[in-house]
Amino acid sequence: MIRSLAGGPREFEYRELRKATNNFDERMKLGQGGYGVVYRGVVVGDHTFPGGAGSAVEVAVKKFSRASTQGQNDFLAELSIINRLRHKHLVRLVGWSHDNGELLLVYEYMPNGSLDQHLFGAAAAERRLLGWDLRYSIVAGVASALHYLHDEYDQKVVHRDLKASNVMLDAAFSARLGDFGLARAIETDKTSYMEEAGGGVHGTVGYIAPECFHTEKATRESDVYAFGAVVLEVVCGRRPRCDIDGFCFLVDWVWRLHRDGRVLDAVDPRLDGAFDAGDAERLLLLGLACSHPTPAERPKTMAITQILLRSTPPPEVPPFKPAFVWPAIDGGIDTTTSTASSHVSTNMTSTSTWSGNFMRGSRSHAPPTPEQDASDSVV
Repeated sequence: MIRSLAGGPREFEYRELRKATNNFDERMKLGQGGYGVVYRGVVVGDHTFPGGAGSAVEVAVKKFSRASTQGQNDFLAELSIINRLRHKHLVRLVGWSHDNGELLLVYEYMPNGSLDQHLFGAAAAERRLLGWDLRYSIVAGVASALHYLHDEYDQKVVHRDLKASNVMLDAAFSARLGDFGLARAIETDKTSYMEEAGGGVHGTVGYIAPECFHTEKATRESDVYAFGAVVLEVVCGRRPRCDIDGFCFLVDWVWRLHRDGRVLDAVDPRLDGAFDAGDAERLLLLGLACSHPTPAERPKTMAITQILLRSTPPPEVPPFKPAFVWPAIDGGIDTTTSTASSHVSTNMTSTSTWSGNFMRGSRSHAPPTPEQDASDSVV
């Protein structure tokens, strides 16, 4: 089945990748998650590589767990989907291996790691602070990639795990959306991808749209919600789940500042005022619009890209955050589905049930630490 993929990436032998990663040395490890481990390596390129045949090429090797059935499913899904995707803001798949019982995917190496690492990683203070222009460019790059997946590719694709740790930065600090282990293609006549029965909701709390806990469906609207969380992260320099002024979620704090006419107070203080006020307000309002509790009220990716290109004005956002109501009167998606799952399953660890309460003073379990967010530098 794998070898029959038209125009498929290069097939590697297991021994090639073992050698490339120095026998999967711990010192070569880039990240680890529930699916397995990602290693840095160097392979000998062929004619498909930029340097040509015989060139030494740095890569990221994703080694799936042999004991995980889900890992095997993710391997096949990721390979079959990303094999066909071509976009400058997506991490490029350069090869794969299914040899000796091992499942491995080979991606181009992203020398500047993940967006998450630059914003929150243990060594963030030692890294180059992402300036305002870079932040705006990164957001625009992610939006372009998402628009391609949703509307420009010949089949609708939902990423299902859009977050800062899955946004990689290449040598020029250009955004590259990666980790397609949870991504799924949507059939032409459908608007959503239904989770497997009893499988729970996949993703990371803080990025998961509220309706997903009721529908267990991934949609383009739920991807846009996650994008909104990333936008607010980039502008504010804070995680989606954080403890700030009595709020447990970043979006609620920003919405309160918007209500009070002080939305620019949300901008990352580490920038020390070095940002464009008009563009900052544009991004903050866009982040809030994408975080609207009602799926149908969130902007489409085409509108998002136009807003970021400054060809259309920022979205209008109500001063008070609308309440989440389910079933939605007109949620823009099929609401005839099962009730919320009893748990949320992520691609790295299991978390508690959705609290359903974003409001001030609501209780929340502590957000994952950077060490727990296993996909920090994973493609």
